[in-house]
Amino acid sequence: MTDTTQTPRPADVKSREPDVRGRSKRLWWNEDGTCLVELVPSLRSFTYDRDEMFDGTGPLRLDFYELAAQRLARAGVRTAFRRRVDAITYEADYLPAPPFEVIVKNIATGSTVRKYPGLFPEGHRFDPPVVKYDFRVDPEDQPIAEDYLRAYGVPVEAFHETALRCNTVLRDWLSPLDLWDFCLVLATGPDGTPVVISEVSPDCMRLRDQAGRPLDKDLFRAGADEQDIVERWTALLAQVRAGAAGPGE
Repeated sequence: MTDTTQTPRPADVKSREPDVRGRSKRLWWNEDGTCLVELVPSLRSFTYDRDEMFDGTGPLRLDFYELAAQRLARAGVRTAFRRRVDAITYEADYLPAPPFEVIVKNIATGSTVRKYPGLFPEGHRFDPPVVKYDFRVDPEDQPIAEDYLRAYGVPVEAFHETALRCNTVLRDWLSPLDLWDFCLVLATGPDGTPVVISEVSPDCMRLRDQAGRPLDKDLFRAGADEQDIVERWTALLAQVRAGAAGPGE
């Protein structure tokens, strides 16, 4: 018997209202357990009270994420990314997002020195890196203790190991650029394996060039306009693609 079931075209799926609408993404569920994710070209900083739409950043975020997902997959880290659909849309395995994110800190900066004044000087390098968890809540995410997560059923040790593995892979890939910190959303796959279900891009990390200049959303936090951010992120992608930011294939 011939199976006449056809997978809906992405354009048809996106013609209906999103099933999930967030600040930075819109998501449509598919019947086969996958989903379509469309990036919203928004940049937001609670600390600096800035929230804007920069259309040119969406494709660049997905360009970077596509490369990062490939690199993580080759290193044995599972991600939800399946394939790119268009400039700002990709297909992913659907896993419900937990209400917290995982942050890896290689350098003390940002919220670390702001929320814990006097504990670490700005620029202190953590060895080993610090892994922390933030409960996602408006207007600003809040730190959450690991024991709360364990009580919630989160495999904290496995998430911790996965976050550090991502850190090693990304730092090796991006070297000699300096990865200061980044955030991930992790979920648990059907077999219990942690899966990275968030994008990996300059929008969710702090990345510095050899002169210490930002190549990430700190440009936005410092007041850069869309043209400047697009130019810097385009140059970053060119460097990564050329292999200048890490070992070759």
